[in-house]
Amino acid sequence: MSRLGEYSPYLALLLVGFLPNEIWRVLGLVLARGLNEKSEIVLWSRAVATAILAGVVAKLMLFPLGELGAIPLAVRVTAGACGFAAFLAIRRSLLAGVLVGEAVLLLGGFLSSH
Repeated sequence: MSRLGEYSPYLALLLVGFLPNEIWRVLGLVLARGLNEKSEIVLWSRAVATAILAGVVAKLMLFPLGELGAIPLAVRVTAGACGFAAFLAIRRSLLAGVLVGEAVLLLGGFLSSH
């Protein structure tokens, strides 16, 4: 039983954080299967999702909580701009944008603390 005690935070994260989200994602995939990608509802949904994501990123950059707040604003904004530039430069690759933005953030955070 002590083994379960060690893993209880991970089990809670799986049951409360991951699985409820996955149910909605799978349901969305099933329901969206026959939709036309150029339809008004799909375009509107994509625009809303993009706006929400942009708002979350802006909030994290401008009003960070925790350790991210210790990194100077100029470093956070530069990392965001570099990530966006990489996204555009490398065939709109989300992975490239995230990796470059994260690398600049880590490097800038390291350099600003020394």
